[in-house]
Amino acid sequence: MNRLLWKIRNSLAFKVIILTATISLGVVWVTGSALNSRLTDGIRQVNLNSAFIEARSTIYTAQYRLLFAENESNKQIQKIIDDVVSSATTFTSNENAREVVFLSSPGKKSSKNYEIASNNIKPSTIPNSLRTEVQASVTPISAYTQMKYAEGQRIPGVAVGQKITIPKAGSYEMYLIFSLASEKETLDLIDRFLLFAGILLMFSITLITWLVVRQVLKPVRNAAQIATEFTAGDFRKRMQVTSQDEISILGHAFNEMAESIEKQIARLQNLSQVQQRFVSDVSHELRTPLTTLRMASEVINSSKTSFDPTVSRSAELLLAQLDRFERLLEDLLEVSRFDAEVAQLEIVDFDIVLLTKRCVEDLALVAKQRKTVIYVNSKEPIILLRADIRRVERIMRNLLSNAIDHAEEIQINVNIQASEHDVAVSVRDFGVGLDEISLLRVFDRFWRADPSRARTRGGTGLGLSIALEDARLHNGELEAWGRPGRGAHFVLTLPRKENQSIRTRLIPLKPEDFTP
Repeated sequence: MNRLLWKIRNSLAFKVIILTATISLGVVWVTGSALNSRLTDGIRQVNLNSAFIEARSTIYTAQYRLLFAENESNKQIQKIIDDVVSSATTFTSNENAREVVFLSSPGKKSSKNYEIASNNIKPSTIPNSLRTEVQASVTPISAYTQMKYAEGQRIPGVAVGQKITIPKAGSYEMYLIFSLASEKETLDLIDRFLLFAGILLMFSITLITWLVVRQVLKPVRNAAQIATEFTAGDFRKRMQVTSQDEISILGHAFNEMAESIEKQIARLQNLSQVQQRFVSDVSHELRTPLTTLRMASEVINSSKTSFDPTVSRSAELLLAQLDRFERLLEDLLEVSRFDAEVAQLEIVDFDIVLLTKRCVEDLALVAKQRKTVIYVNSKEPIILLRADIRRVERIMRNLLSNAIDHAEEIQINVNIQASEHDVAVSVRDFGVGLDEISLLRVFDRFWRADPSRARTRGGTGLGLSIALEDARLHNGELEAWGRPGRGAHFVLTLPRKENQSIRTRLIPLKPEDFTP
């Protein structure tokens, strides 16, 4: 399930569809909102204008009739008001309801009260803000409100009011309230229609996008699948080209590239095999004459005291160079194993602290000749590691020998740290250091640094390269840091158990101390 979700999240088609759907949703929402707003405003404005005109006509008629009843009795005036209310009020459904409310204005002096509200509508239907505006105006004023009935019903409506004068009673406010229930139903219907249309449009856009993306990505996925098979070593697959569009051009170019890559890989593989076979054969073939030469040189060297000093020195040089030549052959054989991917680990349990100290003791005489001292620091006296002890020892000897060569008569610090899963060993010298260009090539085969870091004790130029291969064979890592004049820092990190990977870098590559 998690793998499926990961594939979906990392799918280009999924990303395109989501992006298109998101943009489309924004466009549909903005367009729908604008359309809904225009329709709503238009319907409300039409209703408001209609209500305003009808209310003004009704209020004008009521005021006209009341002016002619100036000398009439209160009973007759009341009858006129009742007639106005009756004629202006509808008794139909709430969707088309129209109500009338008379409210006395502040400052009324008459004892007769003509306040009235039709059909049990509550006077609180009229907002206080509207009453304030009506009291200060001589023209009709309108406002949206909620029609509140004594039975508890609430209906959206619009109220239009104006001041009128009732004979012998003073100023009153006459309000006509028009129901907007049918208009609200119309607006709700428009909202539902726009929502349905938006959903349908979104579904259509998403479906069309999926079809288009699927059509475009199908050959791309085919190319990716073939490229994956190329990586796995199968170079026979090609893209099927059946059309003449842009995708077919991509297919033809991909197939041509595949054929070219197949030929180049075949040529390079053949060249690599020839090279590996040559190195391996030469290394093996040289062992027999080398053994003979070593035996002869040892015989000569054992009798050097009876020779002339010049001949005696030549015997020493011959033996030393044969040792160096033998190391070179061993390194070449090891490199050929790495290239052929036949290097094997011989896993055993051992104490890396003890191994490191043994390597330091073996190189103590060489370090003394170079006027330097090696210090080993470990918080734990015993750190068990399950690995190939021969390869780990070779890594340590290469790092220590390299540090001794370039220590510039300054001490060398070796630090060992371990966690539950990993172990790290660092070798820090404070000699001439490494510049940025040297750092990029320090693990290259047969690479030698500039003259300031020239080896005085000789070497094959393969030590650090083999050390790196040994570390990675254990699923570990060997890293280097250096600065000119500040020395170099090599950090080896290995998993404590076989067939595992390192989880943390226990020792920072860039050291905090720049001086011993």
